Amino acid sequence: MALKDLITIHDLTSREVAKIFQTAGELKSDPRAFGNALSGCSVALIFEKPSLRTRVTFDLGATQMGASCVYLDHQGVRLGERESVKDMALNLERWVDVIVARTYSHETVIELAAHSAVPVINGLSEFSHPCQGLTDYFTLTEKVGPDLKGFSLAYVGDGNNTCHSLIFGAAKLGAHIRVGTPKGYEPAAEVVKLARREARRTGAKIEVVNDPFEAVDGVQAVYTDVWASMGFEAETERRREIFSSYRVTRKLMAAAARGAYFMHCLPAHRGDEVDAQVIDSSCAIVYDQAENRLHTQKAIMLLLVRANQEK
Repeated sequence: MALKDLITIHDLTSREVAKIFQTAGELKSDPRAFGNALSGCSVALIFEKPSLRTRVTFDLGATQMGASCVYLDHQGVRLGERESVKDMALNLERWVDVIVARTYSHETVIELAAHSAVPVINGLSEFSHPCQGLTDYFTLTEKVGPDLKGFSLAYVGDGNNTCHSLIFGAAKLGAHIRVGTPKGYEPAAEVVKLARREARRTGAKIEVVNDPFEAVDGVQAVYTDVWASMGFEAETERRREIFSSYRVTRKLMAAAARGAYFMHCLPAHRGDEVDAQVIDSSCAIVYDQAENRLHTQKAIMLLLVRANQEK
């Protein structure tokens, strides 16, 4: 893996995505074989946002491979306020082997990576959630097989960071994604443009529509996320009204292919973006996704550290 950092899935090659999936599978099937894979290494977790899955899975993942973790809580003081992002990167690179950053601003992650000699992993920014997107597609490979070329996925809801990562991932894998959002809440035009350019090579299809039933028509998996991501809590009530017809219900799922999976990155708000009858049904694979955050992020850390050591 030649990549130094993981900022967005768009930065990866299709071969690198496949390598992450292969390594995640190996780590999941025989975790003890990798018990010393990162022995002597250390990981810094810098979090401006609260977290369950990202924090626990990175911390446990590093520990399970023999590394140590230090958690830097920046929920009260944003990165760059007390000390410049550049200086933080230049300090941390002297002490740790990996930096994981969960930030409000995508530019903060980019700046950390620009000044750090050790790998920086985007644990979530307002623009991109690459670890989630990679985990989601890895989970699908477990369900339908390693080749996702032509696999059809619908994303219904806000065109947010998770949506961006799913679009980038589809483009790398040759999958088909149809995004259904209210007008004005579509994914960033630049993301769609970059993904479609990649799709010409892989055979992927990237579509954006405004009708949720059109989005899910005949697809093999339906994905949604909260309507108001962290940082947009003040818009919760307004978005609830705007997005009400985009709730994933049994009726909406019925428009998808028979046996379609339901996916969500969690946390979920039952009764808002998804009905309880859907997320708590047998078609939901949301906890498989949550479990696989551990294995996929272990693979990302391991491959980036190995690549950095080989330089």
